[in-house]
Amino acid sequence: MGVNTYTYESTTTISPTRLFKALVLDFDNLVPKLLSQHVKNNETIEGDGGVGSIKQMNFVEGGPIKYLKHKIHVIDDKNLETKYSLIEGDVLGDKLESIAYDVKFEAAGDGGCVCKTTTEYHTKGDYVVSEEEHNVGKGKAIDLFKAIEAYLLANPSVYA
Repeated sequence: MGVNTYTYESTTTISPTRLFKALVLDFDNLVPKLLSQHVKNNETIEGDGGVGSIKQMNFVEGGPIKYLKHKIHVIDDKNLETKYSLIEGDVLGDKLESIAYDVKFEAAGDGGCVCKTTTEYHTKGDYVVSEEEHNVGKGKAIDLFKAIEAYLLANPSVYA
């Protein structure tokens, strides 16, 4: 098994606390609401939704992805950090064992936030994930981030 690591930073005018609440603490409710054309629902398969839980994101029928299953490793609301792994789902295919994510929300000088993401691809055999392959997943994550950012900008009192 190999590990390929990529990092990415995105910035926003949204405060780190509001973004953490939306993207981490209320993800299961907010994402199906904002992206109902793609995401059917999120459900907790095992645990109470916190650390150690397994959650499944179900997509609408007819799309390229049926579901994604994640295991939650860390939800640190003091340091605004979360760690979780994609452990099952169509996107892993026959070349990936899992994908681990470490996401940190840090204050920016303007009252906004820098969102730092480290992605580790745990591959089968000696497979190497190319930057182009990584960029496909990163693009979907950016789309999700932008949808939540737009919602928070349009609703300044939500998660305040």
